[in-house]
Amino acid sequence: MDGANDRSLPLRSPKRRRVNGNLSPFRYSSPDELAGSSDHETPLTYHRRRTSSSNLRRTPTDHRRRSYERSDQDSPDELDHTTYPTFWHDKYRREDLRPPTVASRHVTPEAPSEISMLTPVQSPDYPPLSPATPLPPPPKQARYFPYKEKMVLKGHKKGVAAVRFSPTGDMIASCCEFSYQIWSTSTGKCIHTLADGHLAGISTLAWSPDGRTLASGSDDKSIRLWDTVTGKAYPLQLVGHHNYIYSIAFSPKGNMLVSGSYDEAVFLWDVRTARVMRSLPAHSDPVAGVDFTRDGTLIVSCAGDGLIRIWDTATGQCLQTLVHEDRAPVTSVRFSPNMKFVLAWTLDSCVRLWNYVEGRCVKTYQGHKNEKFSLGGAFGVYGDEAGEVGLGEKKAFTVSGSETGELLWWDVQSKVVLQRESGHEGCVLGVDTWDQGGLLVSCGLDRTVRVWERVSEADTEELAKMEDEVTIEEAVNGIVKEEDVALKMEDSDVADGLQHVDIK
Repeated sequence: MDGANDRSLPLRSPKRRRVNGNLSPFRYSSPDELAGSSDHETPLTYHRRRTSSSNLRRTPTDHRRRSYERSDQDSPDELDHTTYPTFWHDKYRREDLRPPTVASRHVTPEAPSEISMLTPVQSPDYPPLSPATPLPPPPKQARYFPYKEKMVLKGHKKGVAAVRFSPTGDMIASCCEFSYQIWSTSTGKCIHTLADGHLAGISTLAWSPDGRTLASGSDDKSIRLWDTVTGKAYPLQLVGHHNYIYSIAFSPKGNMLVSGSYDEAVFLWDVRTARVMRSLPAHSDPVAGVDFTRDGTLIVSCAGDGLIRIWDTATGQCLQTLVHEDRAPVTSVRFSPNMKFVLAWTLDSCVRLWNYVEGRCVKTYQGHKNEKFSLGGAFGVYGDEAGEVGLGEKKAFTVSGSETGELLWWDVQSKVVLQRESGHEGCVLGVDTWDQGGLLVSCGLDRTVRVWERVSEADTEELAKMEDEVTIEEAVNGIVKEEDVALKMEDSDVADGLQHVDIK
């Protein structure tokens, strides 16, 4: 009997909801909803399902997509559309935010009034916007002012191997084969001539941070310390290397000194006791350059084996080894002022900027010649005039000498050659900068030390006017000369014509 009743009853299809008069898409029907549409559904369950469906219709498509992207695993429960009402509830839980209503979507937009066109449009569902604060003016773009030769310092009897500004910039120290000389930056006069301290040629020098001590490294395997006030040498010598000393540098505090030698070792010295604190078997070729970071925690060394090594000052451990694929001999190294990069000079006519943390070369500067001599250079800053630092944008440059007697300035970021100047007669071995005074000093095989001064903006404008006047004068003179030539040609033609005319 029950079976007959079951066969007599027609099968009922699942209920299909309508949205705006159309059948709802299939993706809005879940197994739970189809099960809930049976005859045994209670009114309360039907009301809850209709409320959930209404919320689903109000959910924008972009928020459904956002909920998919936030899920960690694409399981059916996480991708089910029943999570959308919860998403709206969490997103608009704060009092100052409200979900968009259905009525707001069908409101016909009105024509904006004159006031609404002059003020920002504000929505009643959101808090008013704060008044816009005026933007600060953009910084003044960095402008490069070239350097011009200020003075030439003569007095050395041999080629000048190294030159350095004092920390305050008021003195310049230079060394040749057997002597040191200290010059006044402002007048160019020789203050002291330091001699009778070494038994062989002098290759390198370094200023202490306070500017009262000058260190010199020599081919006699020793390092001497000099009092820059009296011009006399201290009694203690730093002795320990087994070959020529080629490069030295003071620590920022002045209590330590690092040296590189032809014996392929790097020594770390205690300046007060004149004893070796650490001996680092650094390279397999003579060590050509060493330098400290500005905080004194790291040391960099380079050598003819093509390697650049970064050392921990406290432990003496090698932290990083930098090597280029060409493996050209490295003759000099400098830490950048921000302590993030190392600038290296190599005998393949390149200056390379290394990110020593990542161990890669980030910039290569070319344009000079460096195939035989050990050249050096320095960093500098341009964009602000001397004494007006902070008024505009600042950029960094690097400068180097060349075996052709030129000096080249490159922009660190763009690698563009900012300036190329000729002054020395022969190879330029050393270059140093003093940004606070806008000065640069260079030395070379021509036995001279040359001081370069950054041109001011007023001088640059005057030079530009002079160049324009010269150009106009040359153009005028050219036109006059052309007119004179044309007149002479016409006169000659007339004279030739008169020779063939019979005058009666």
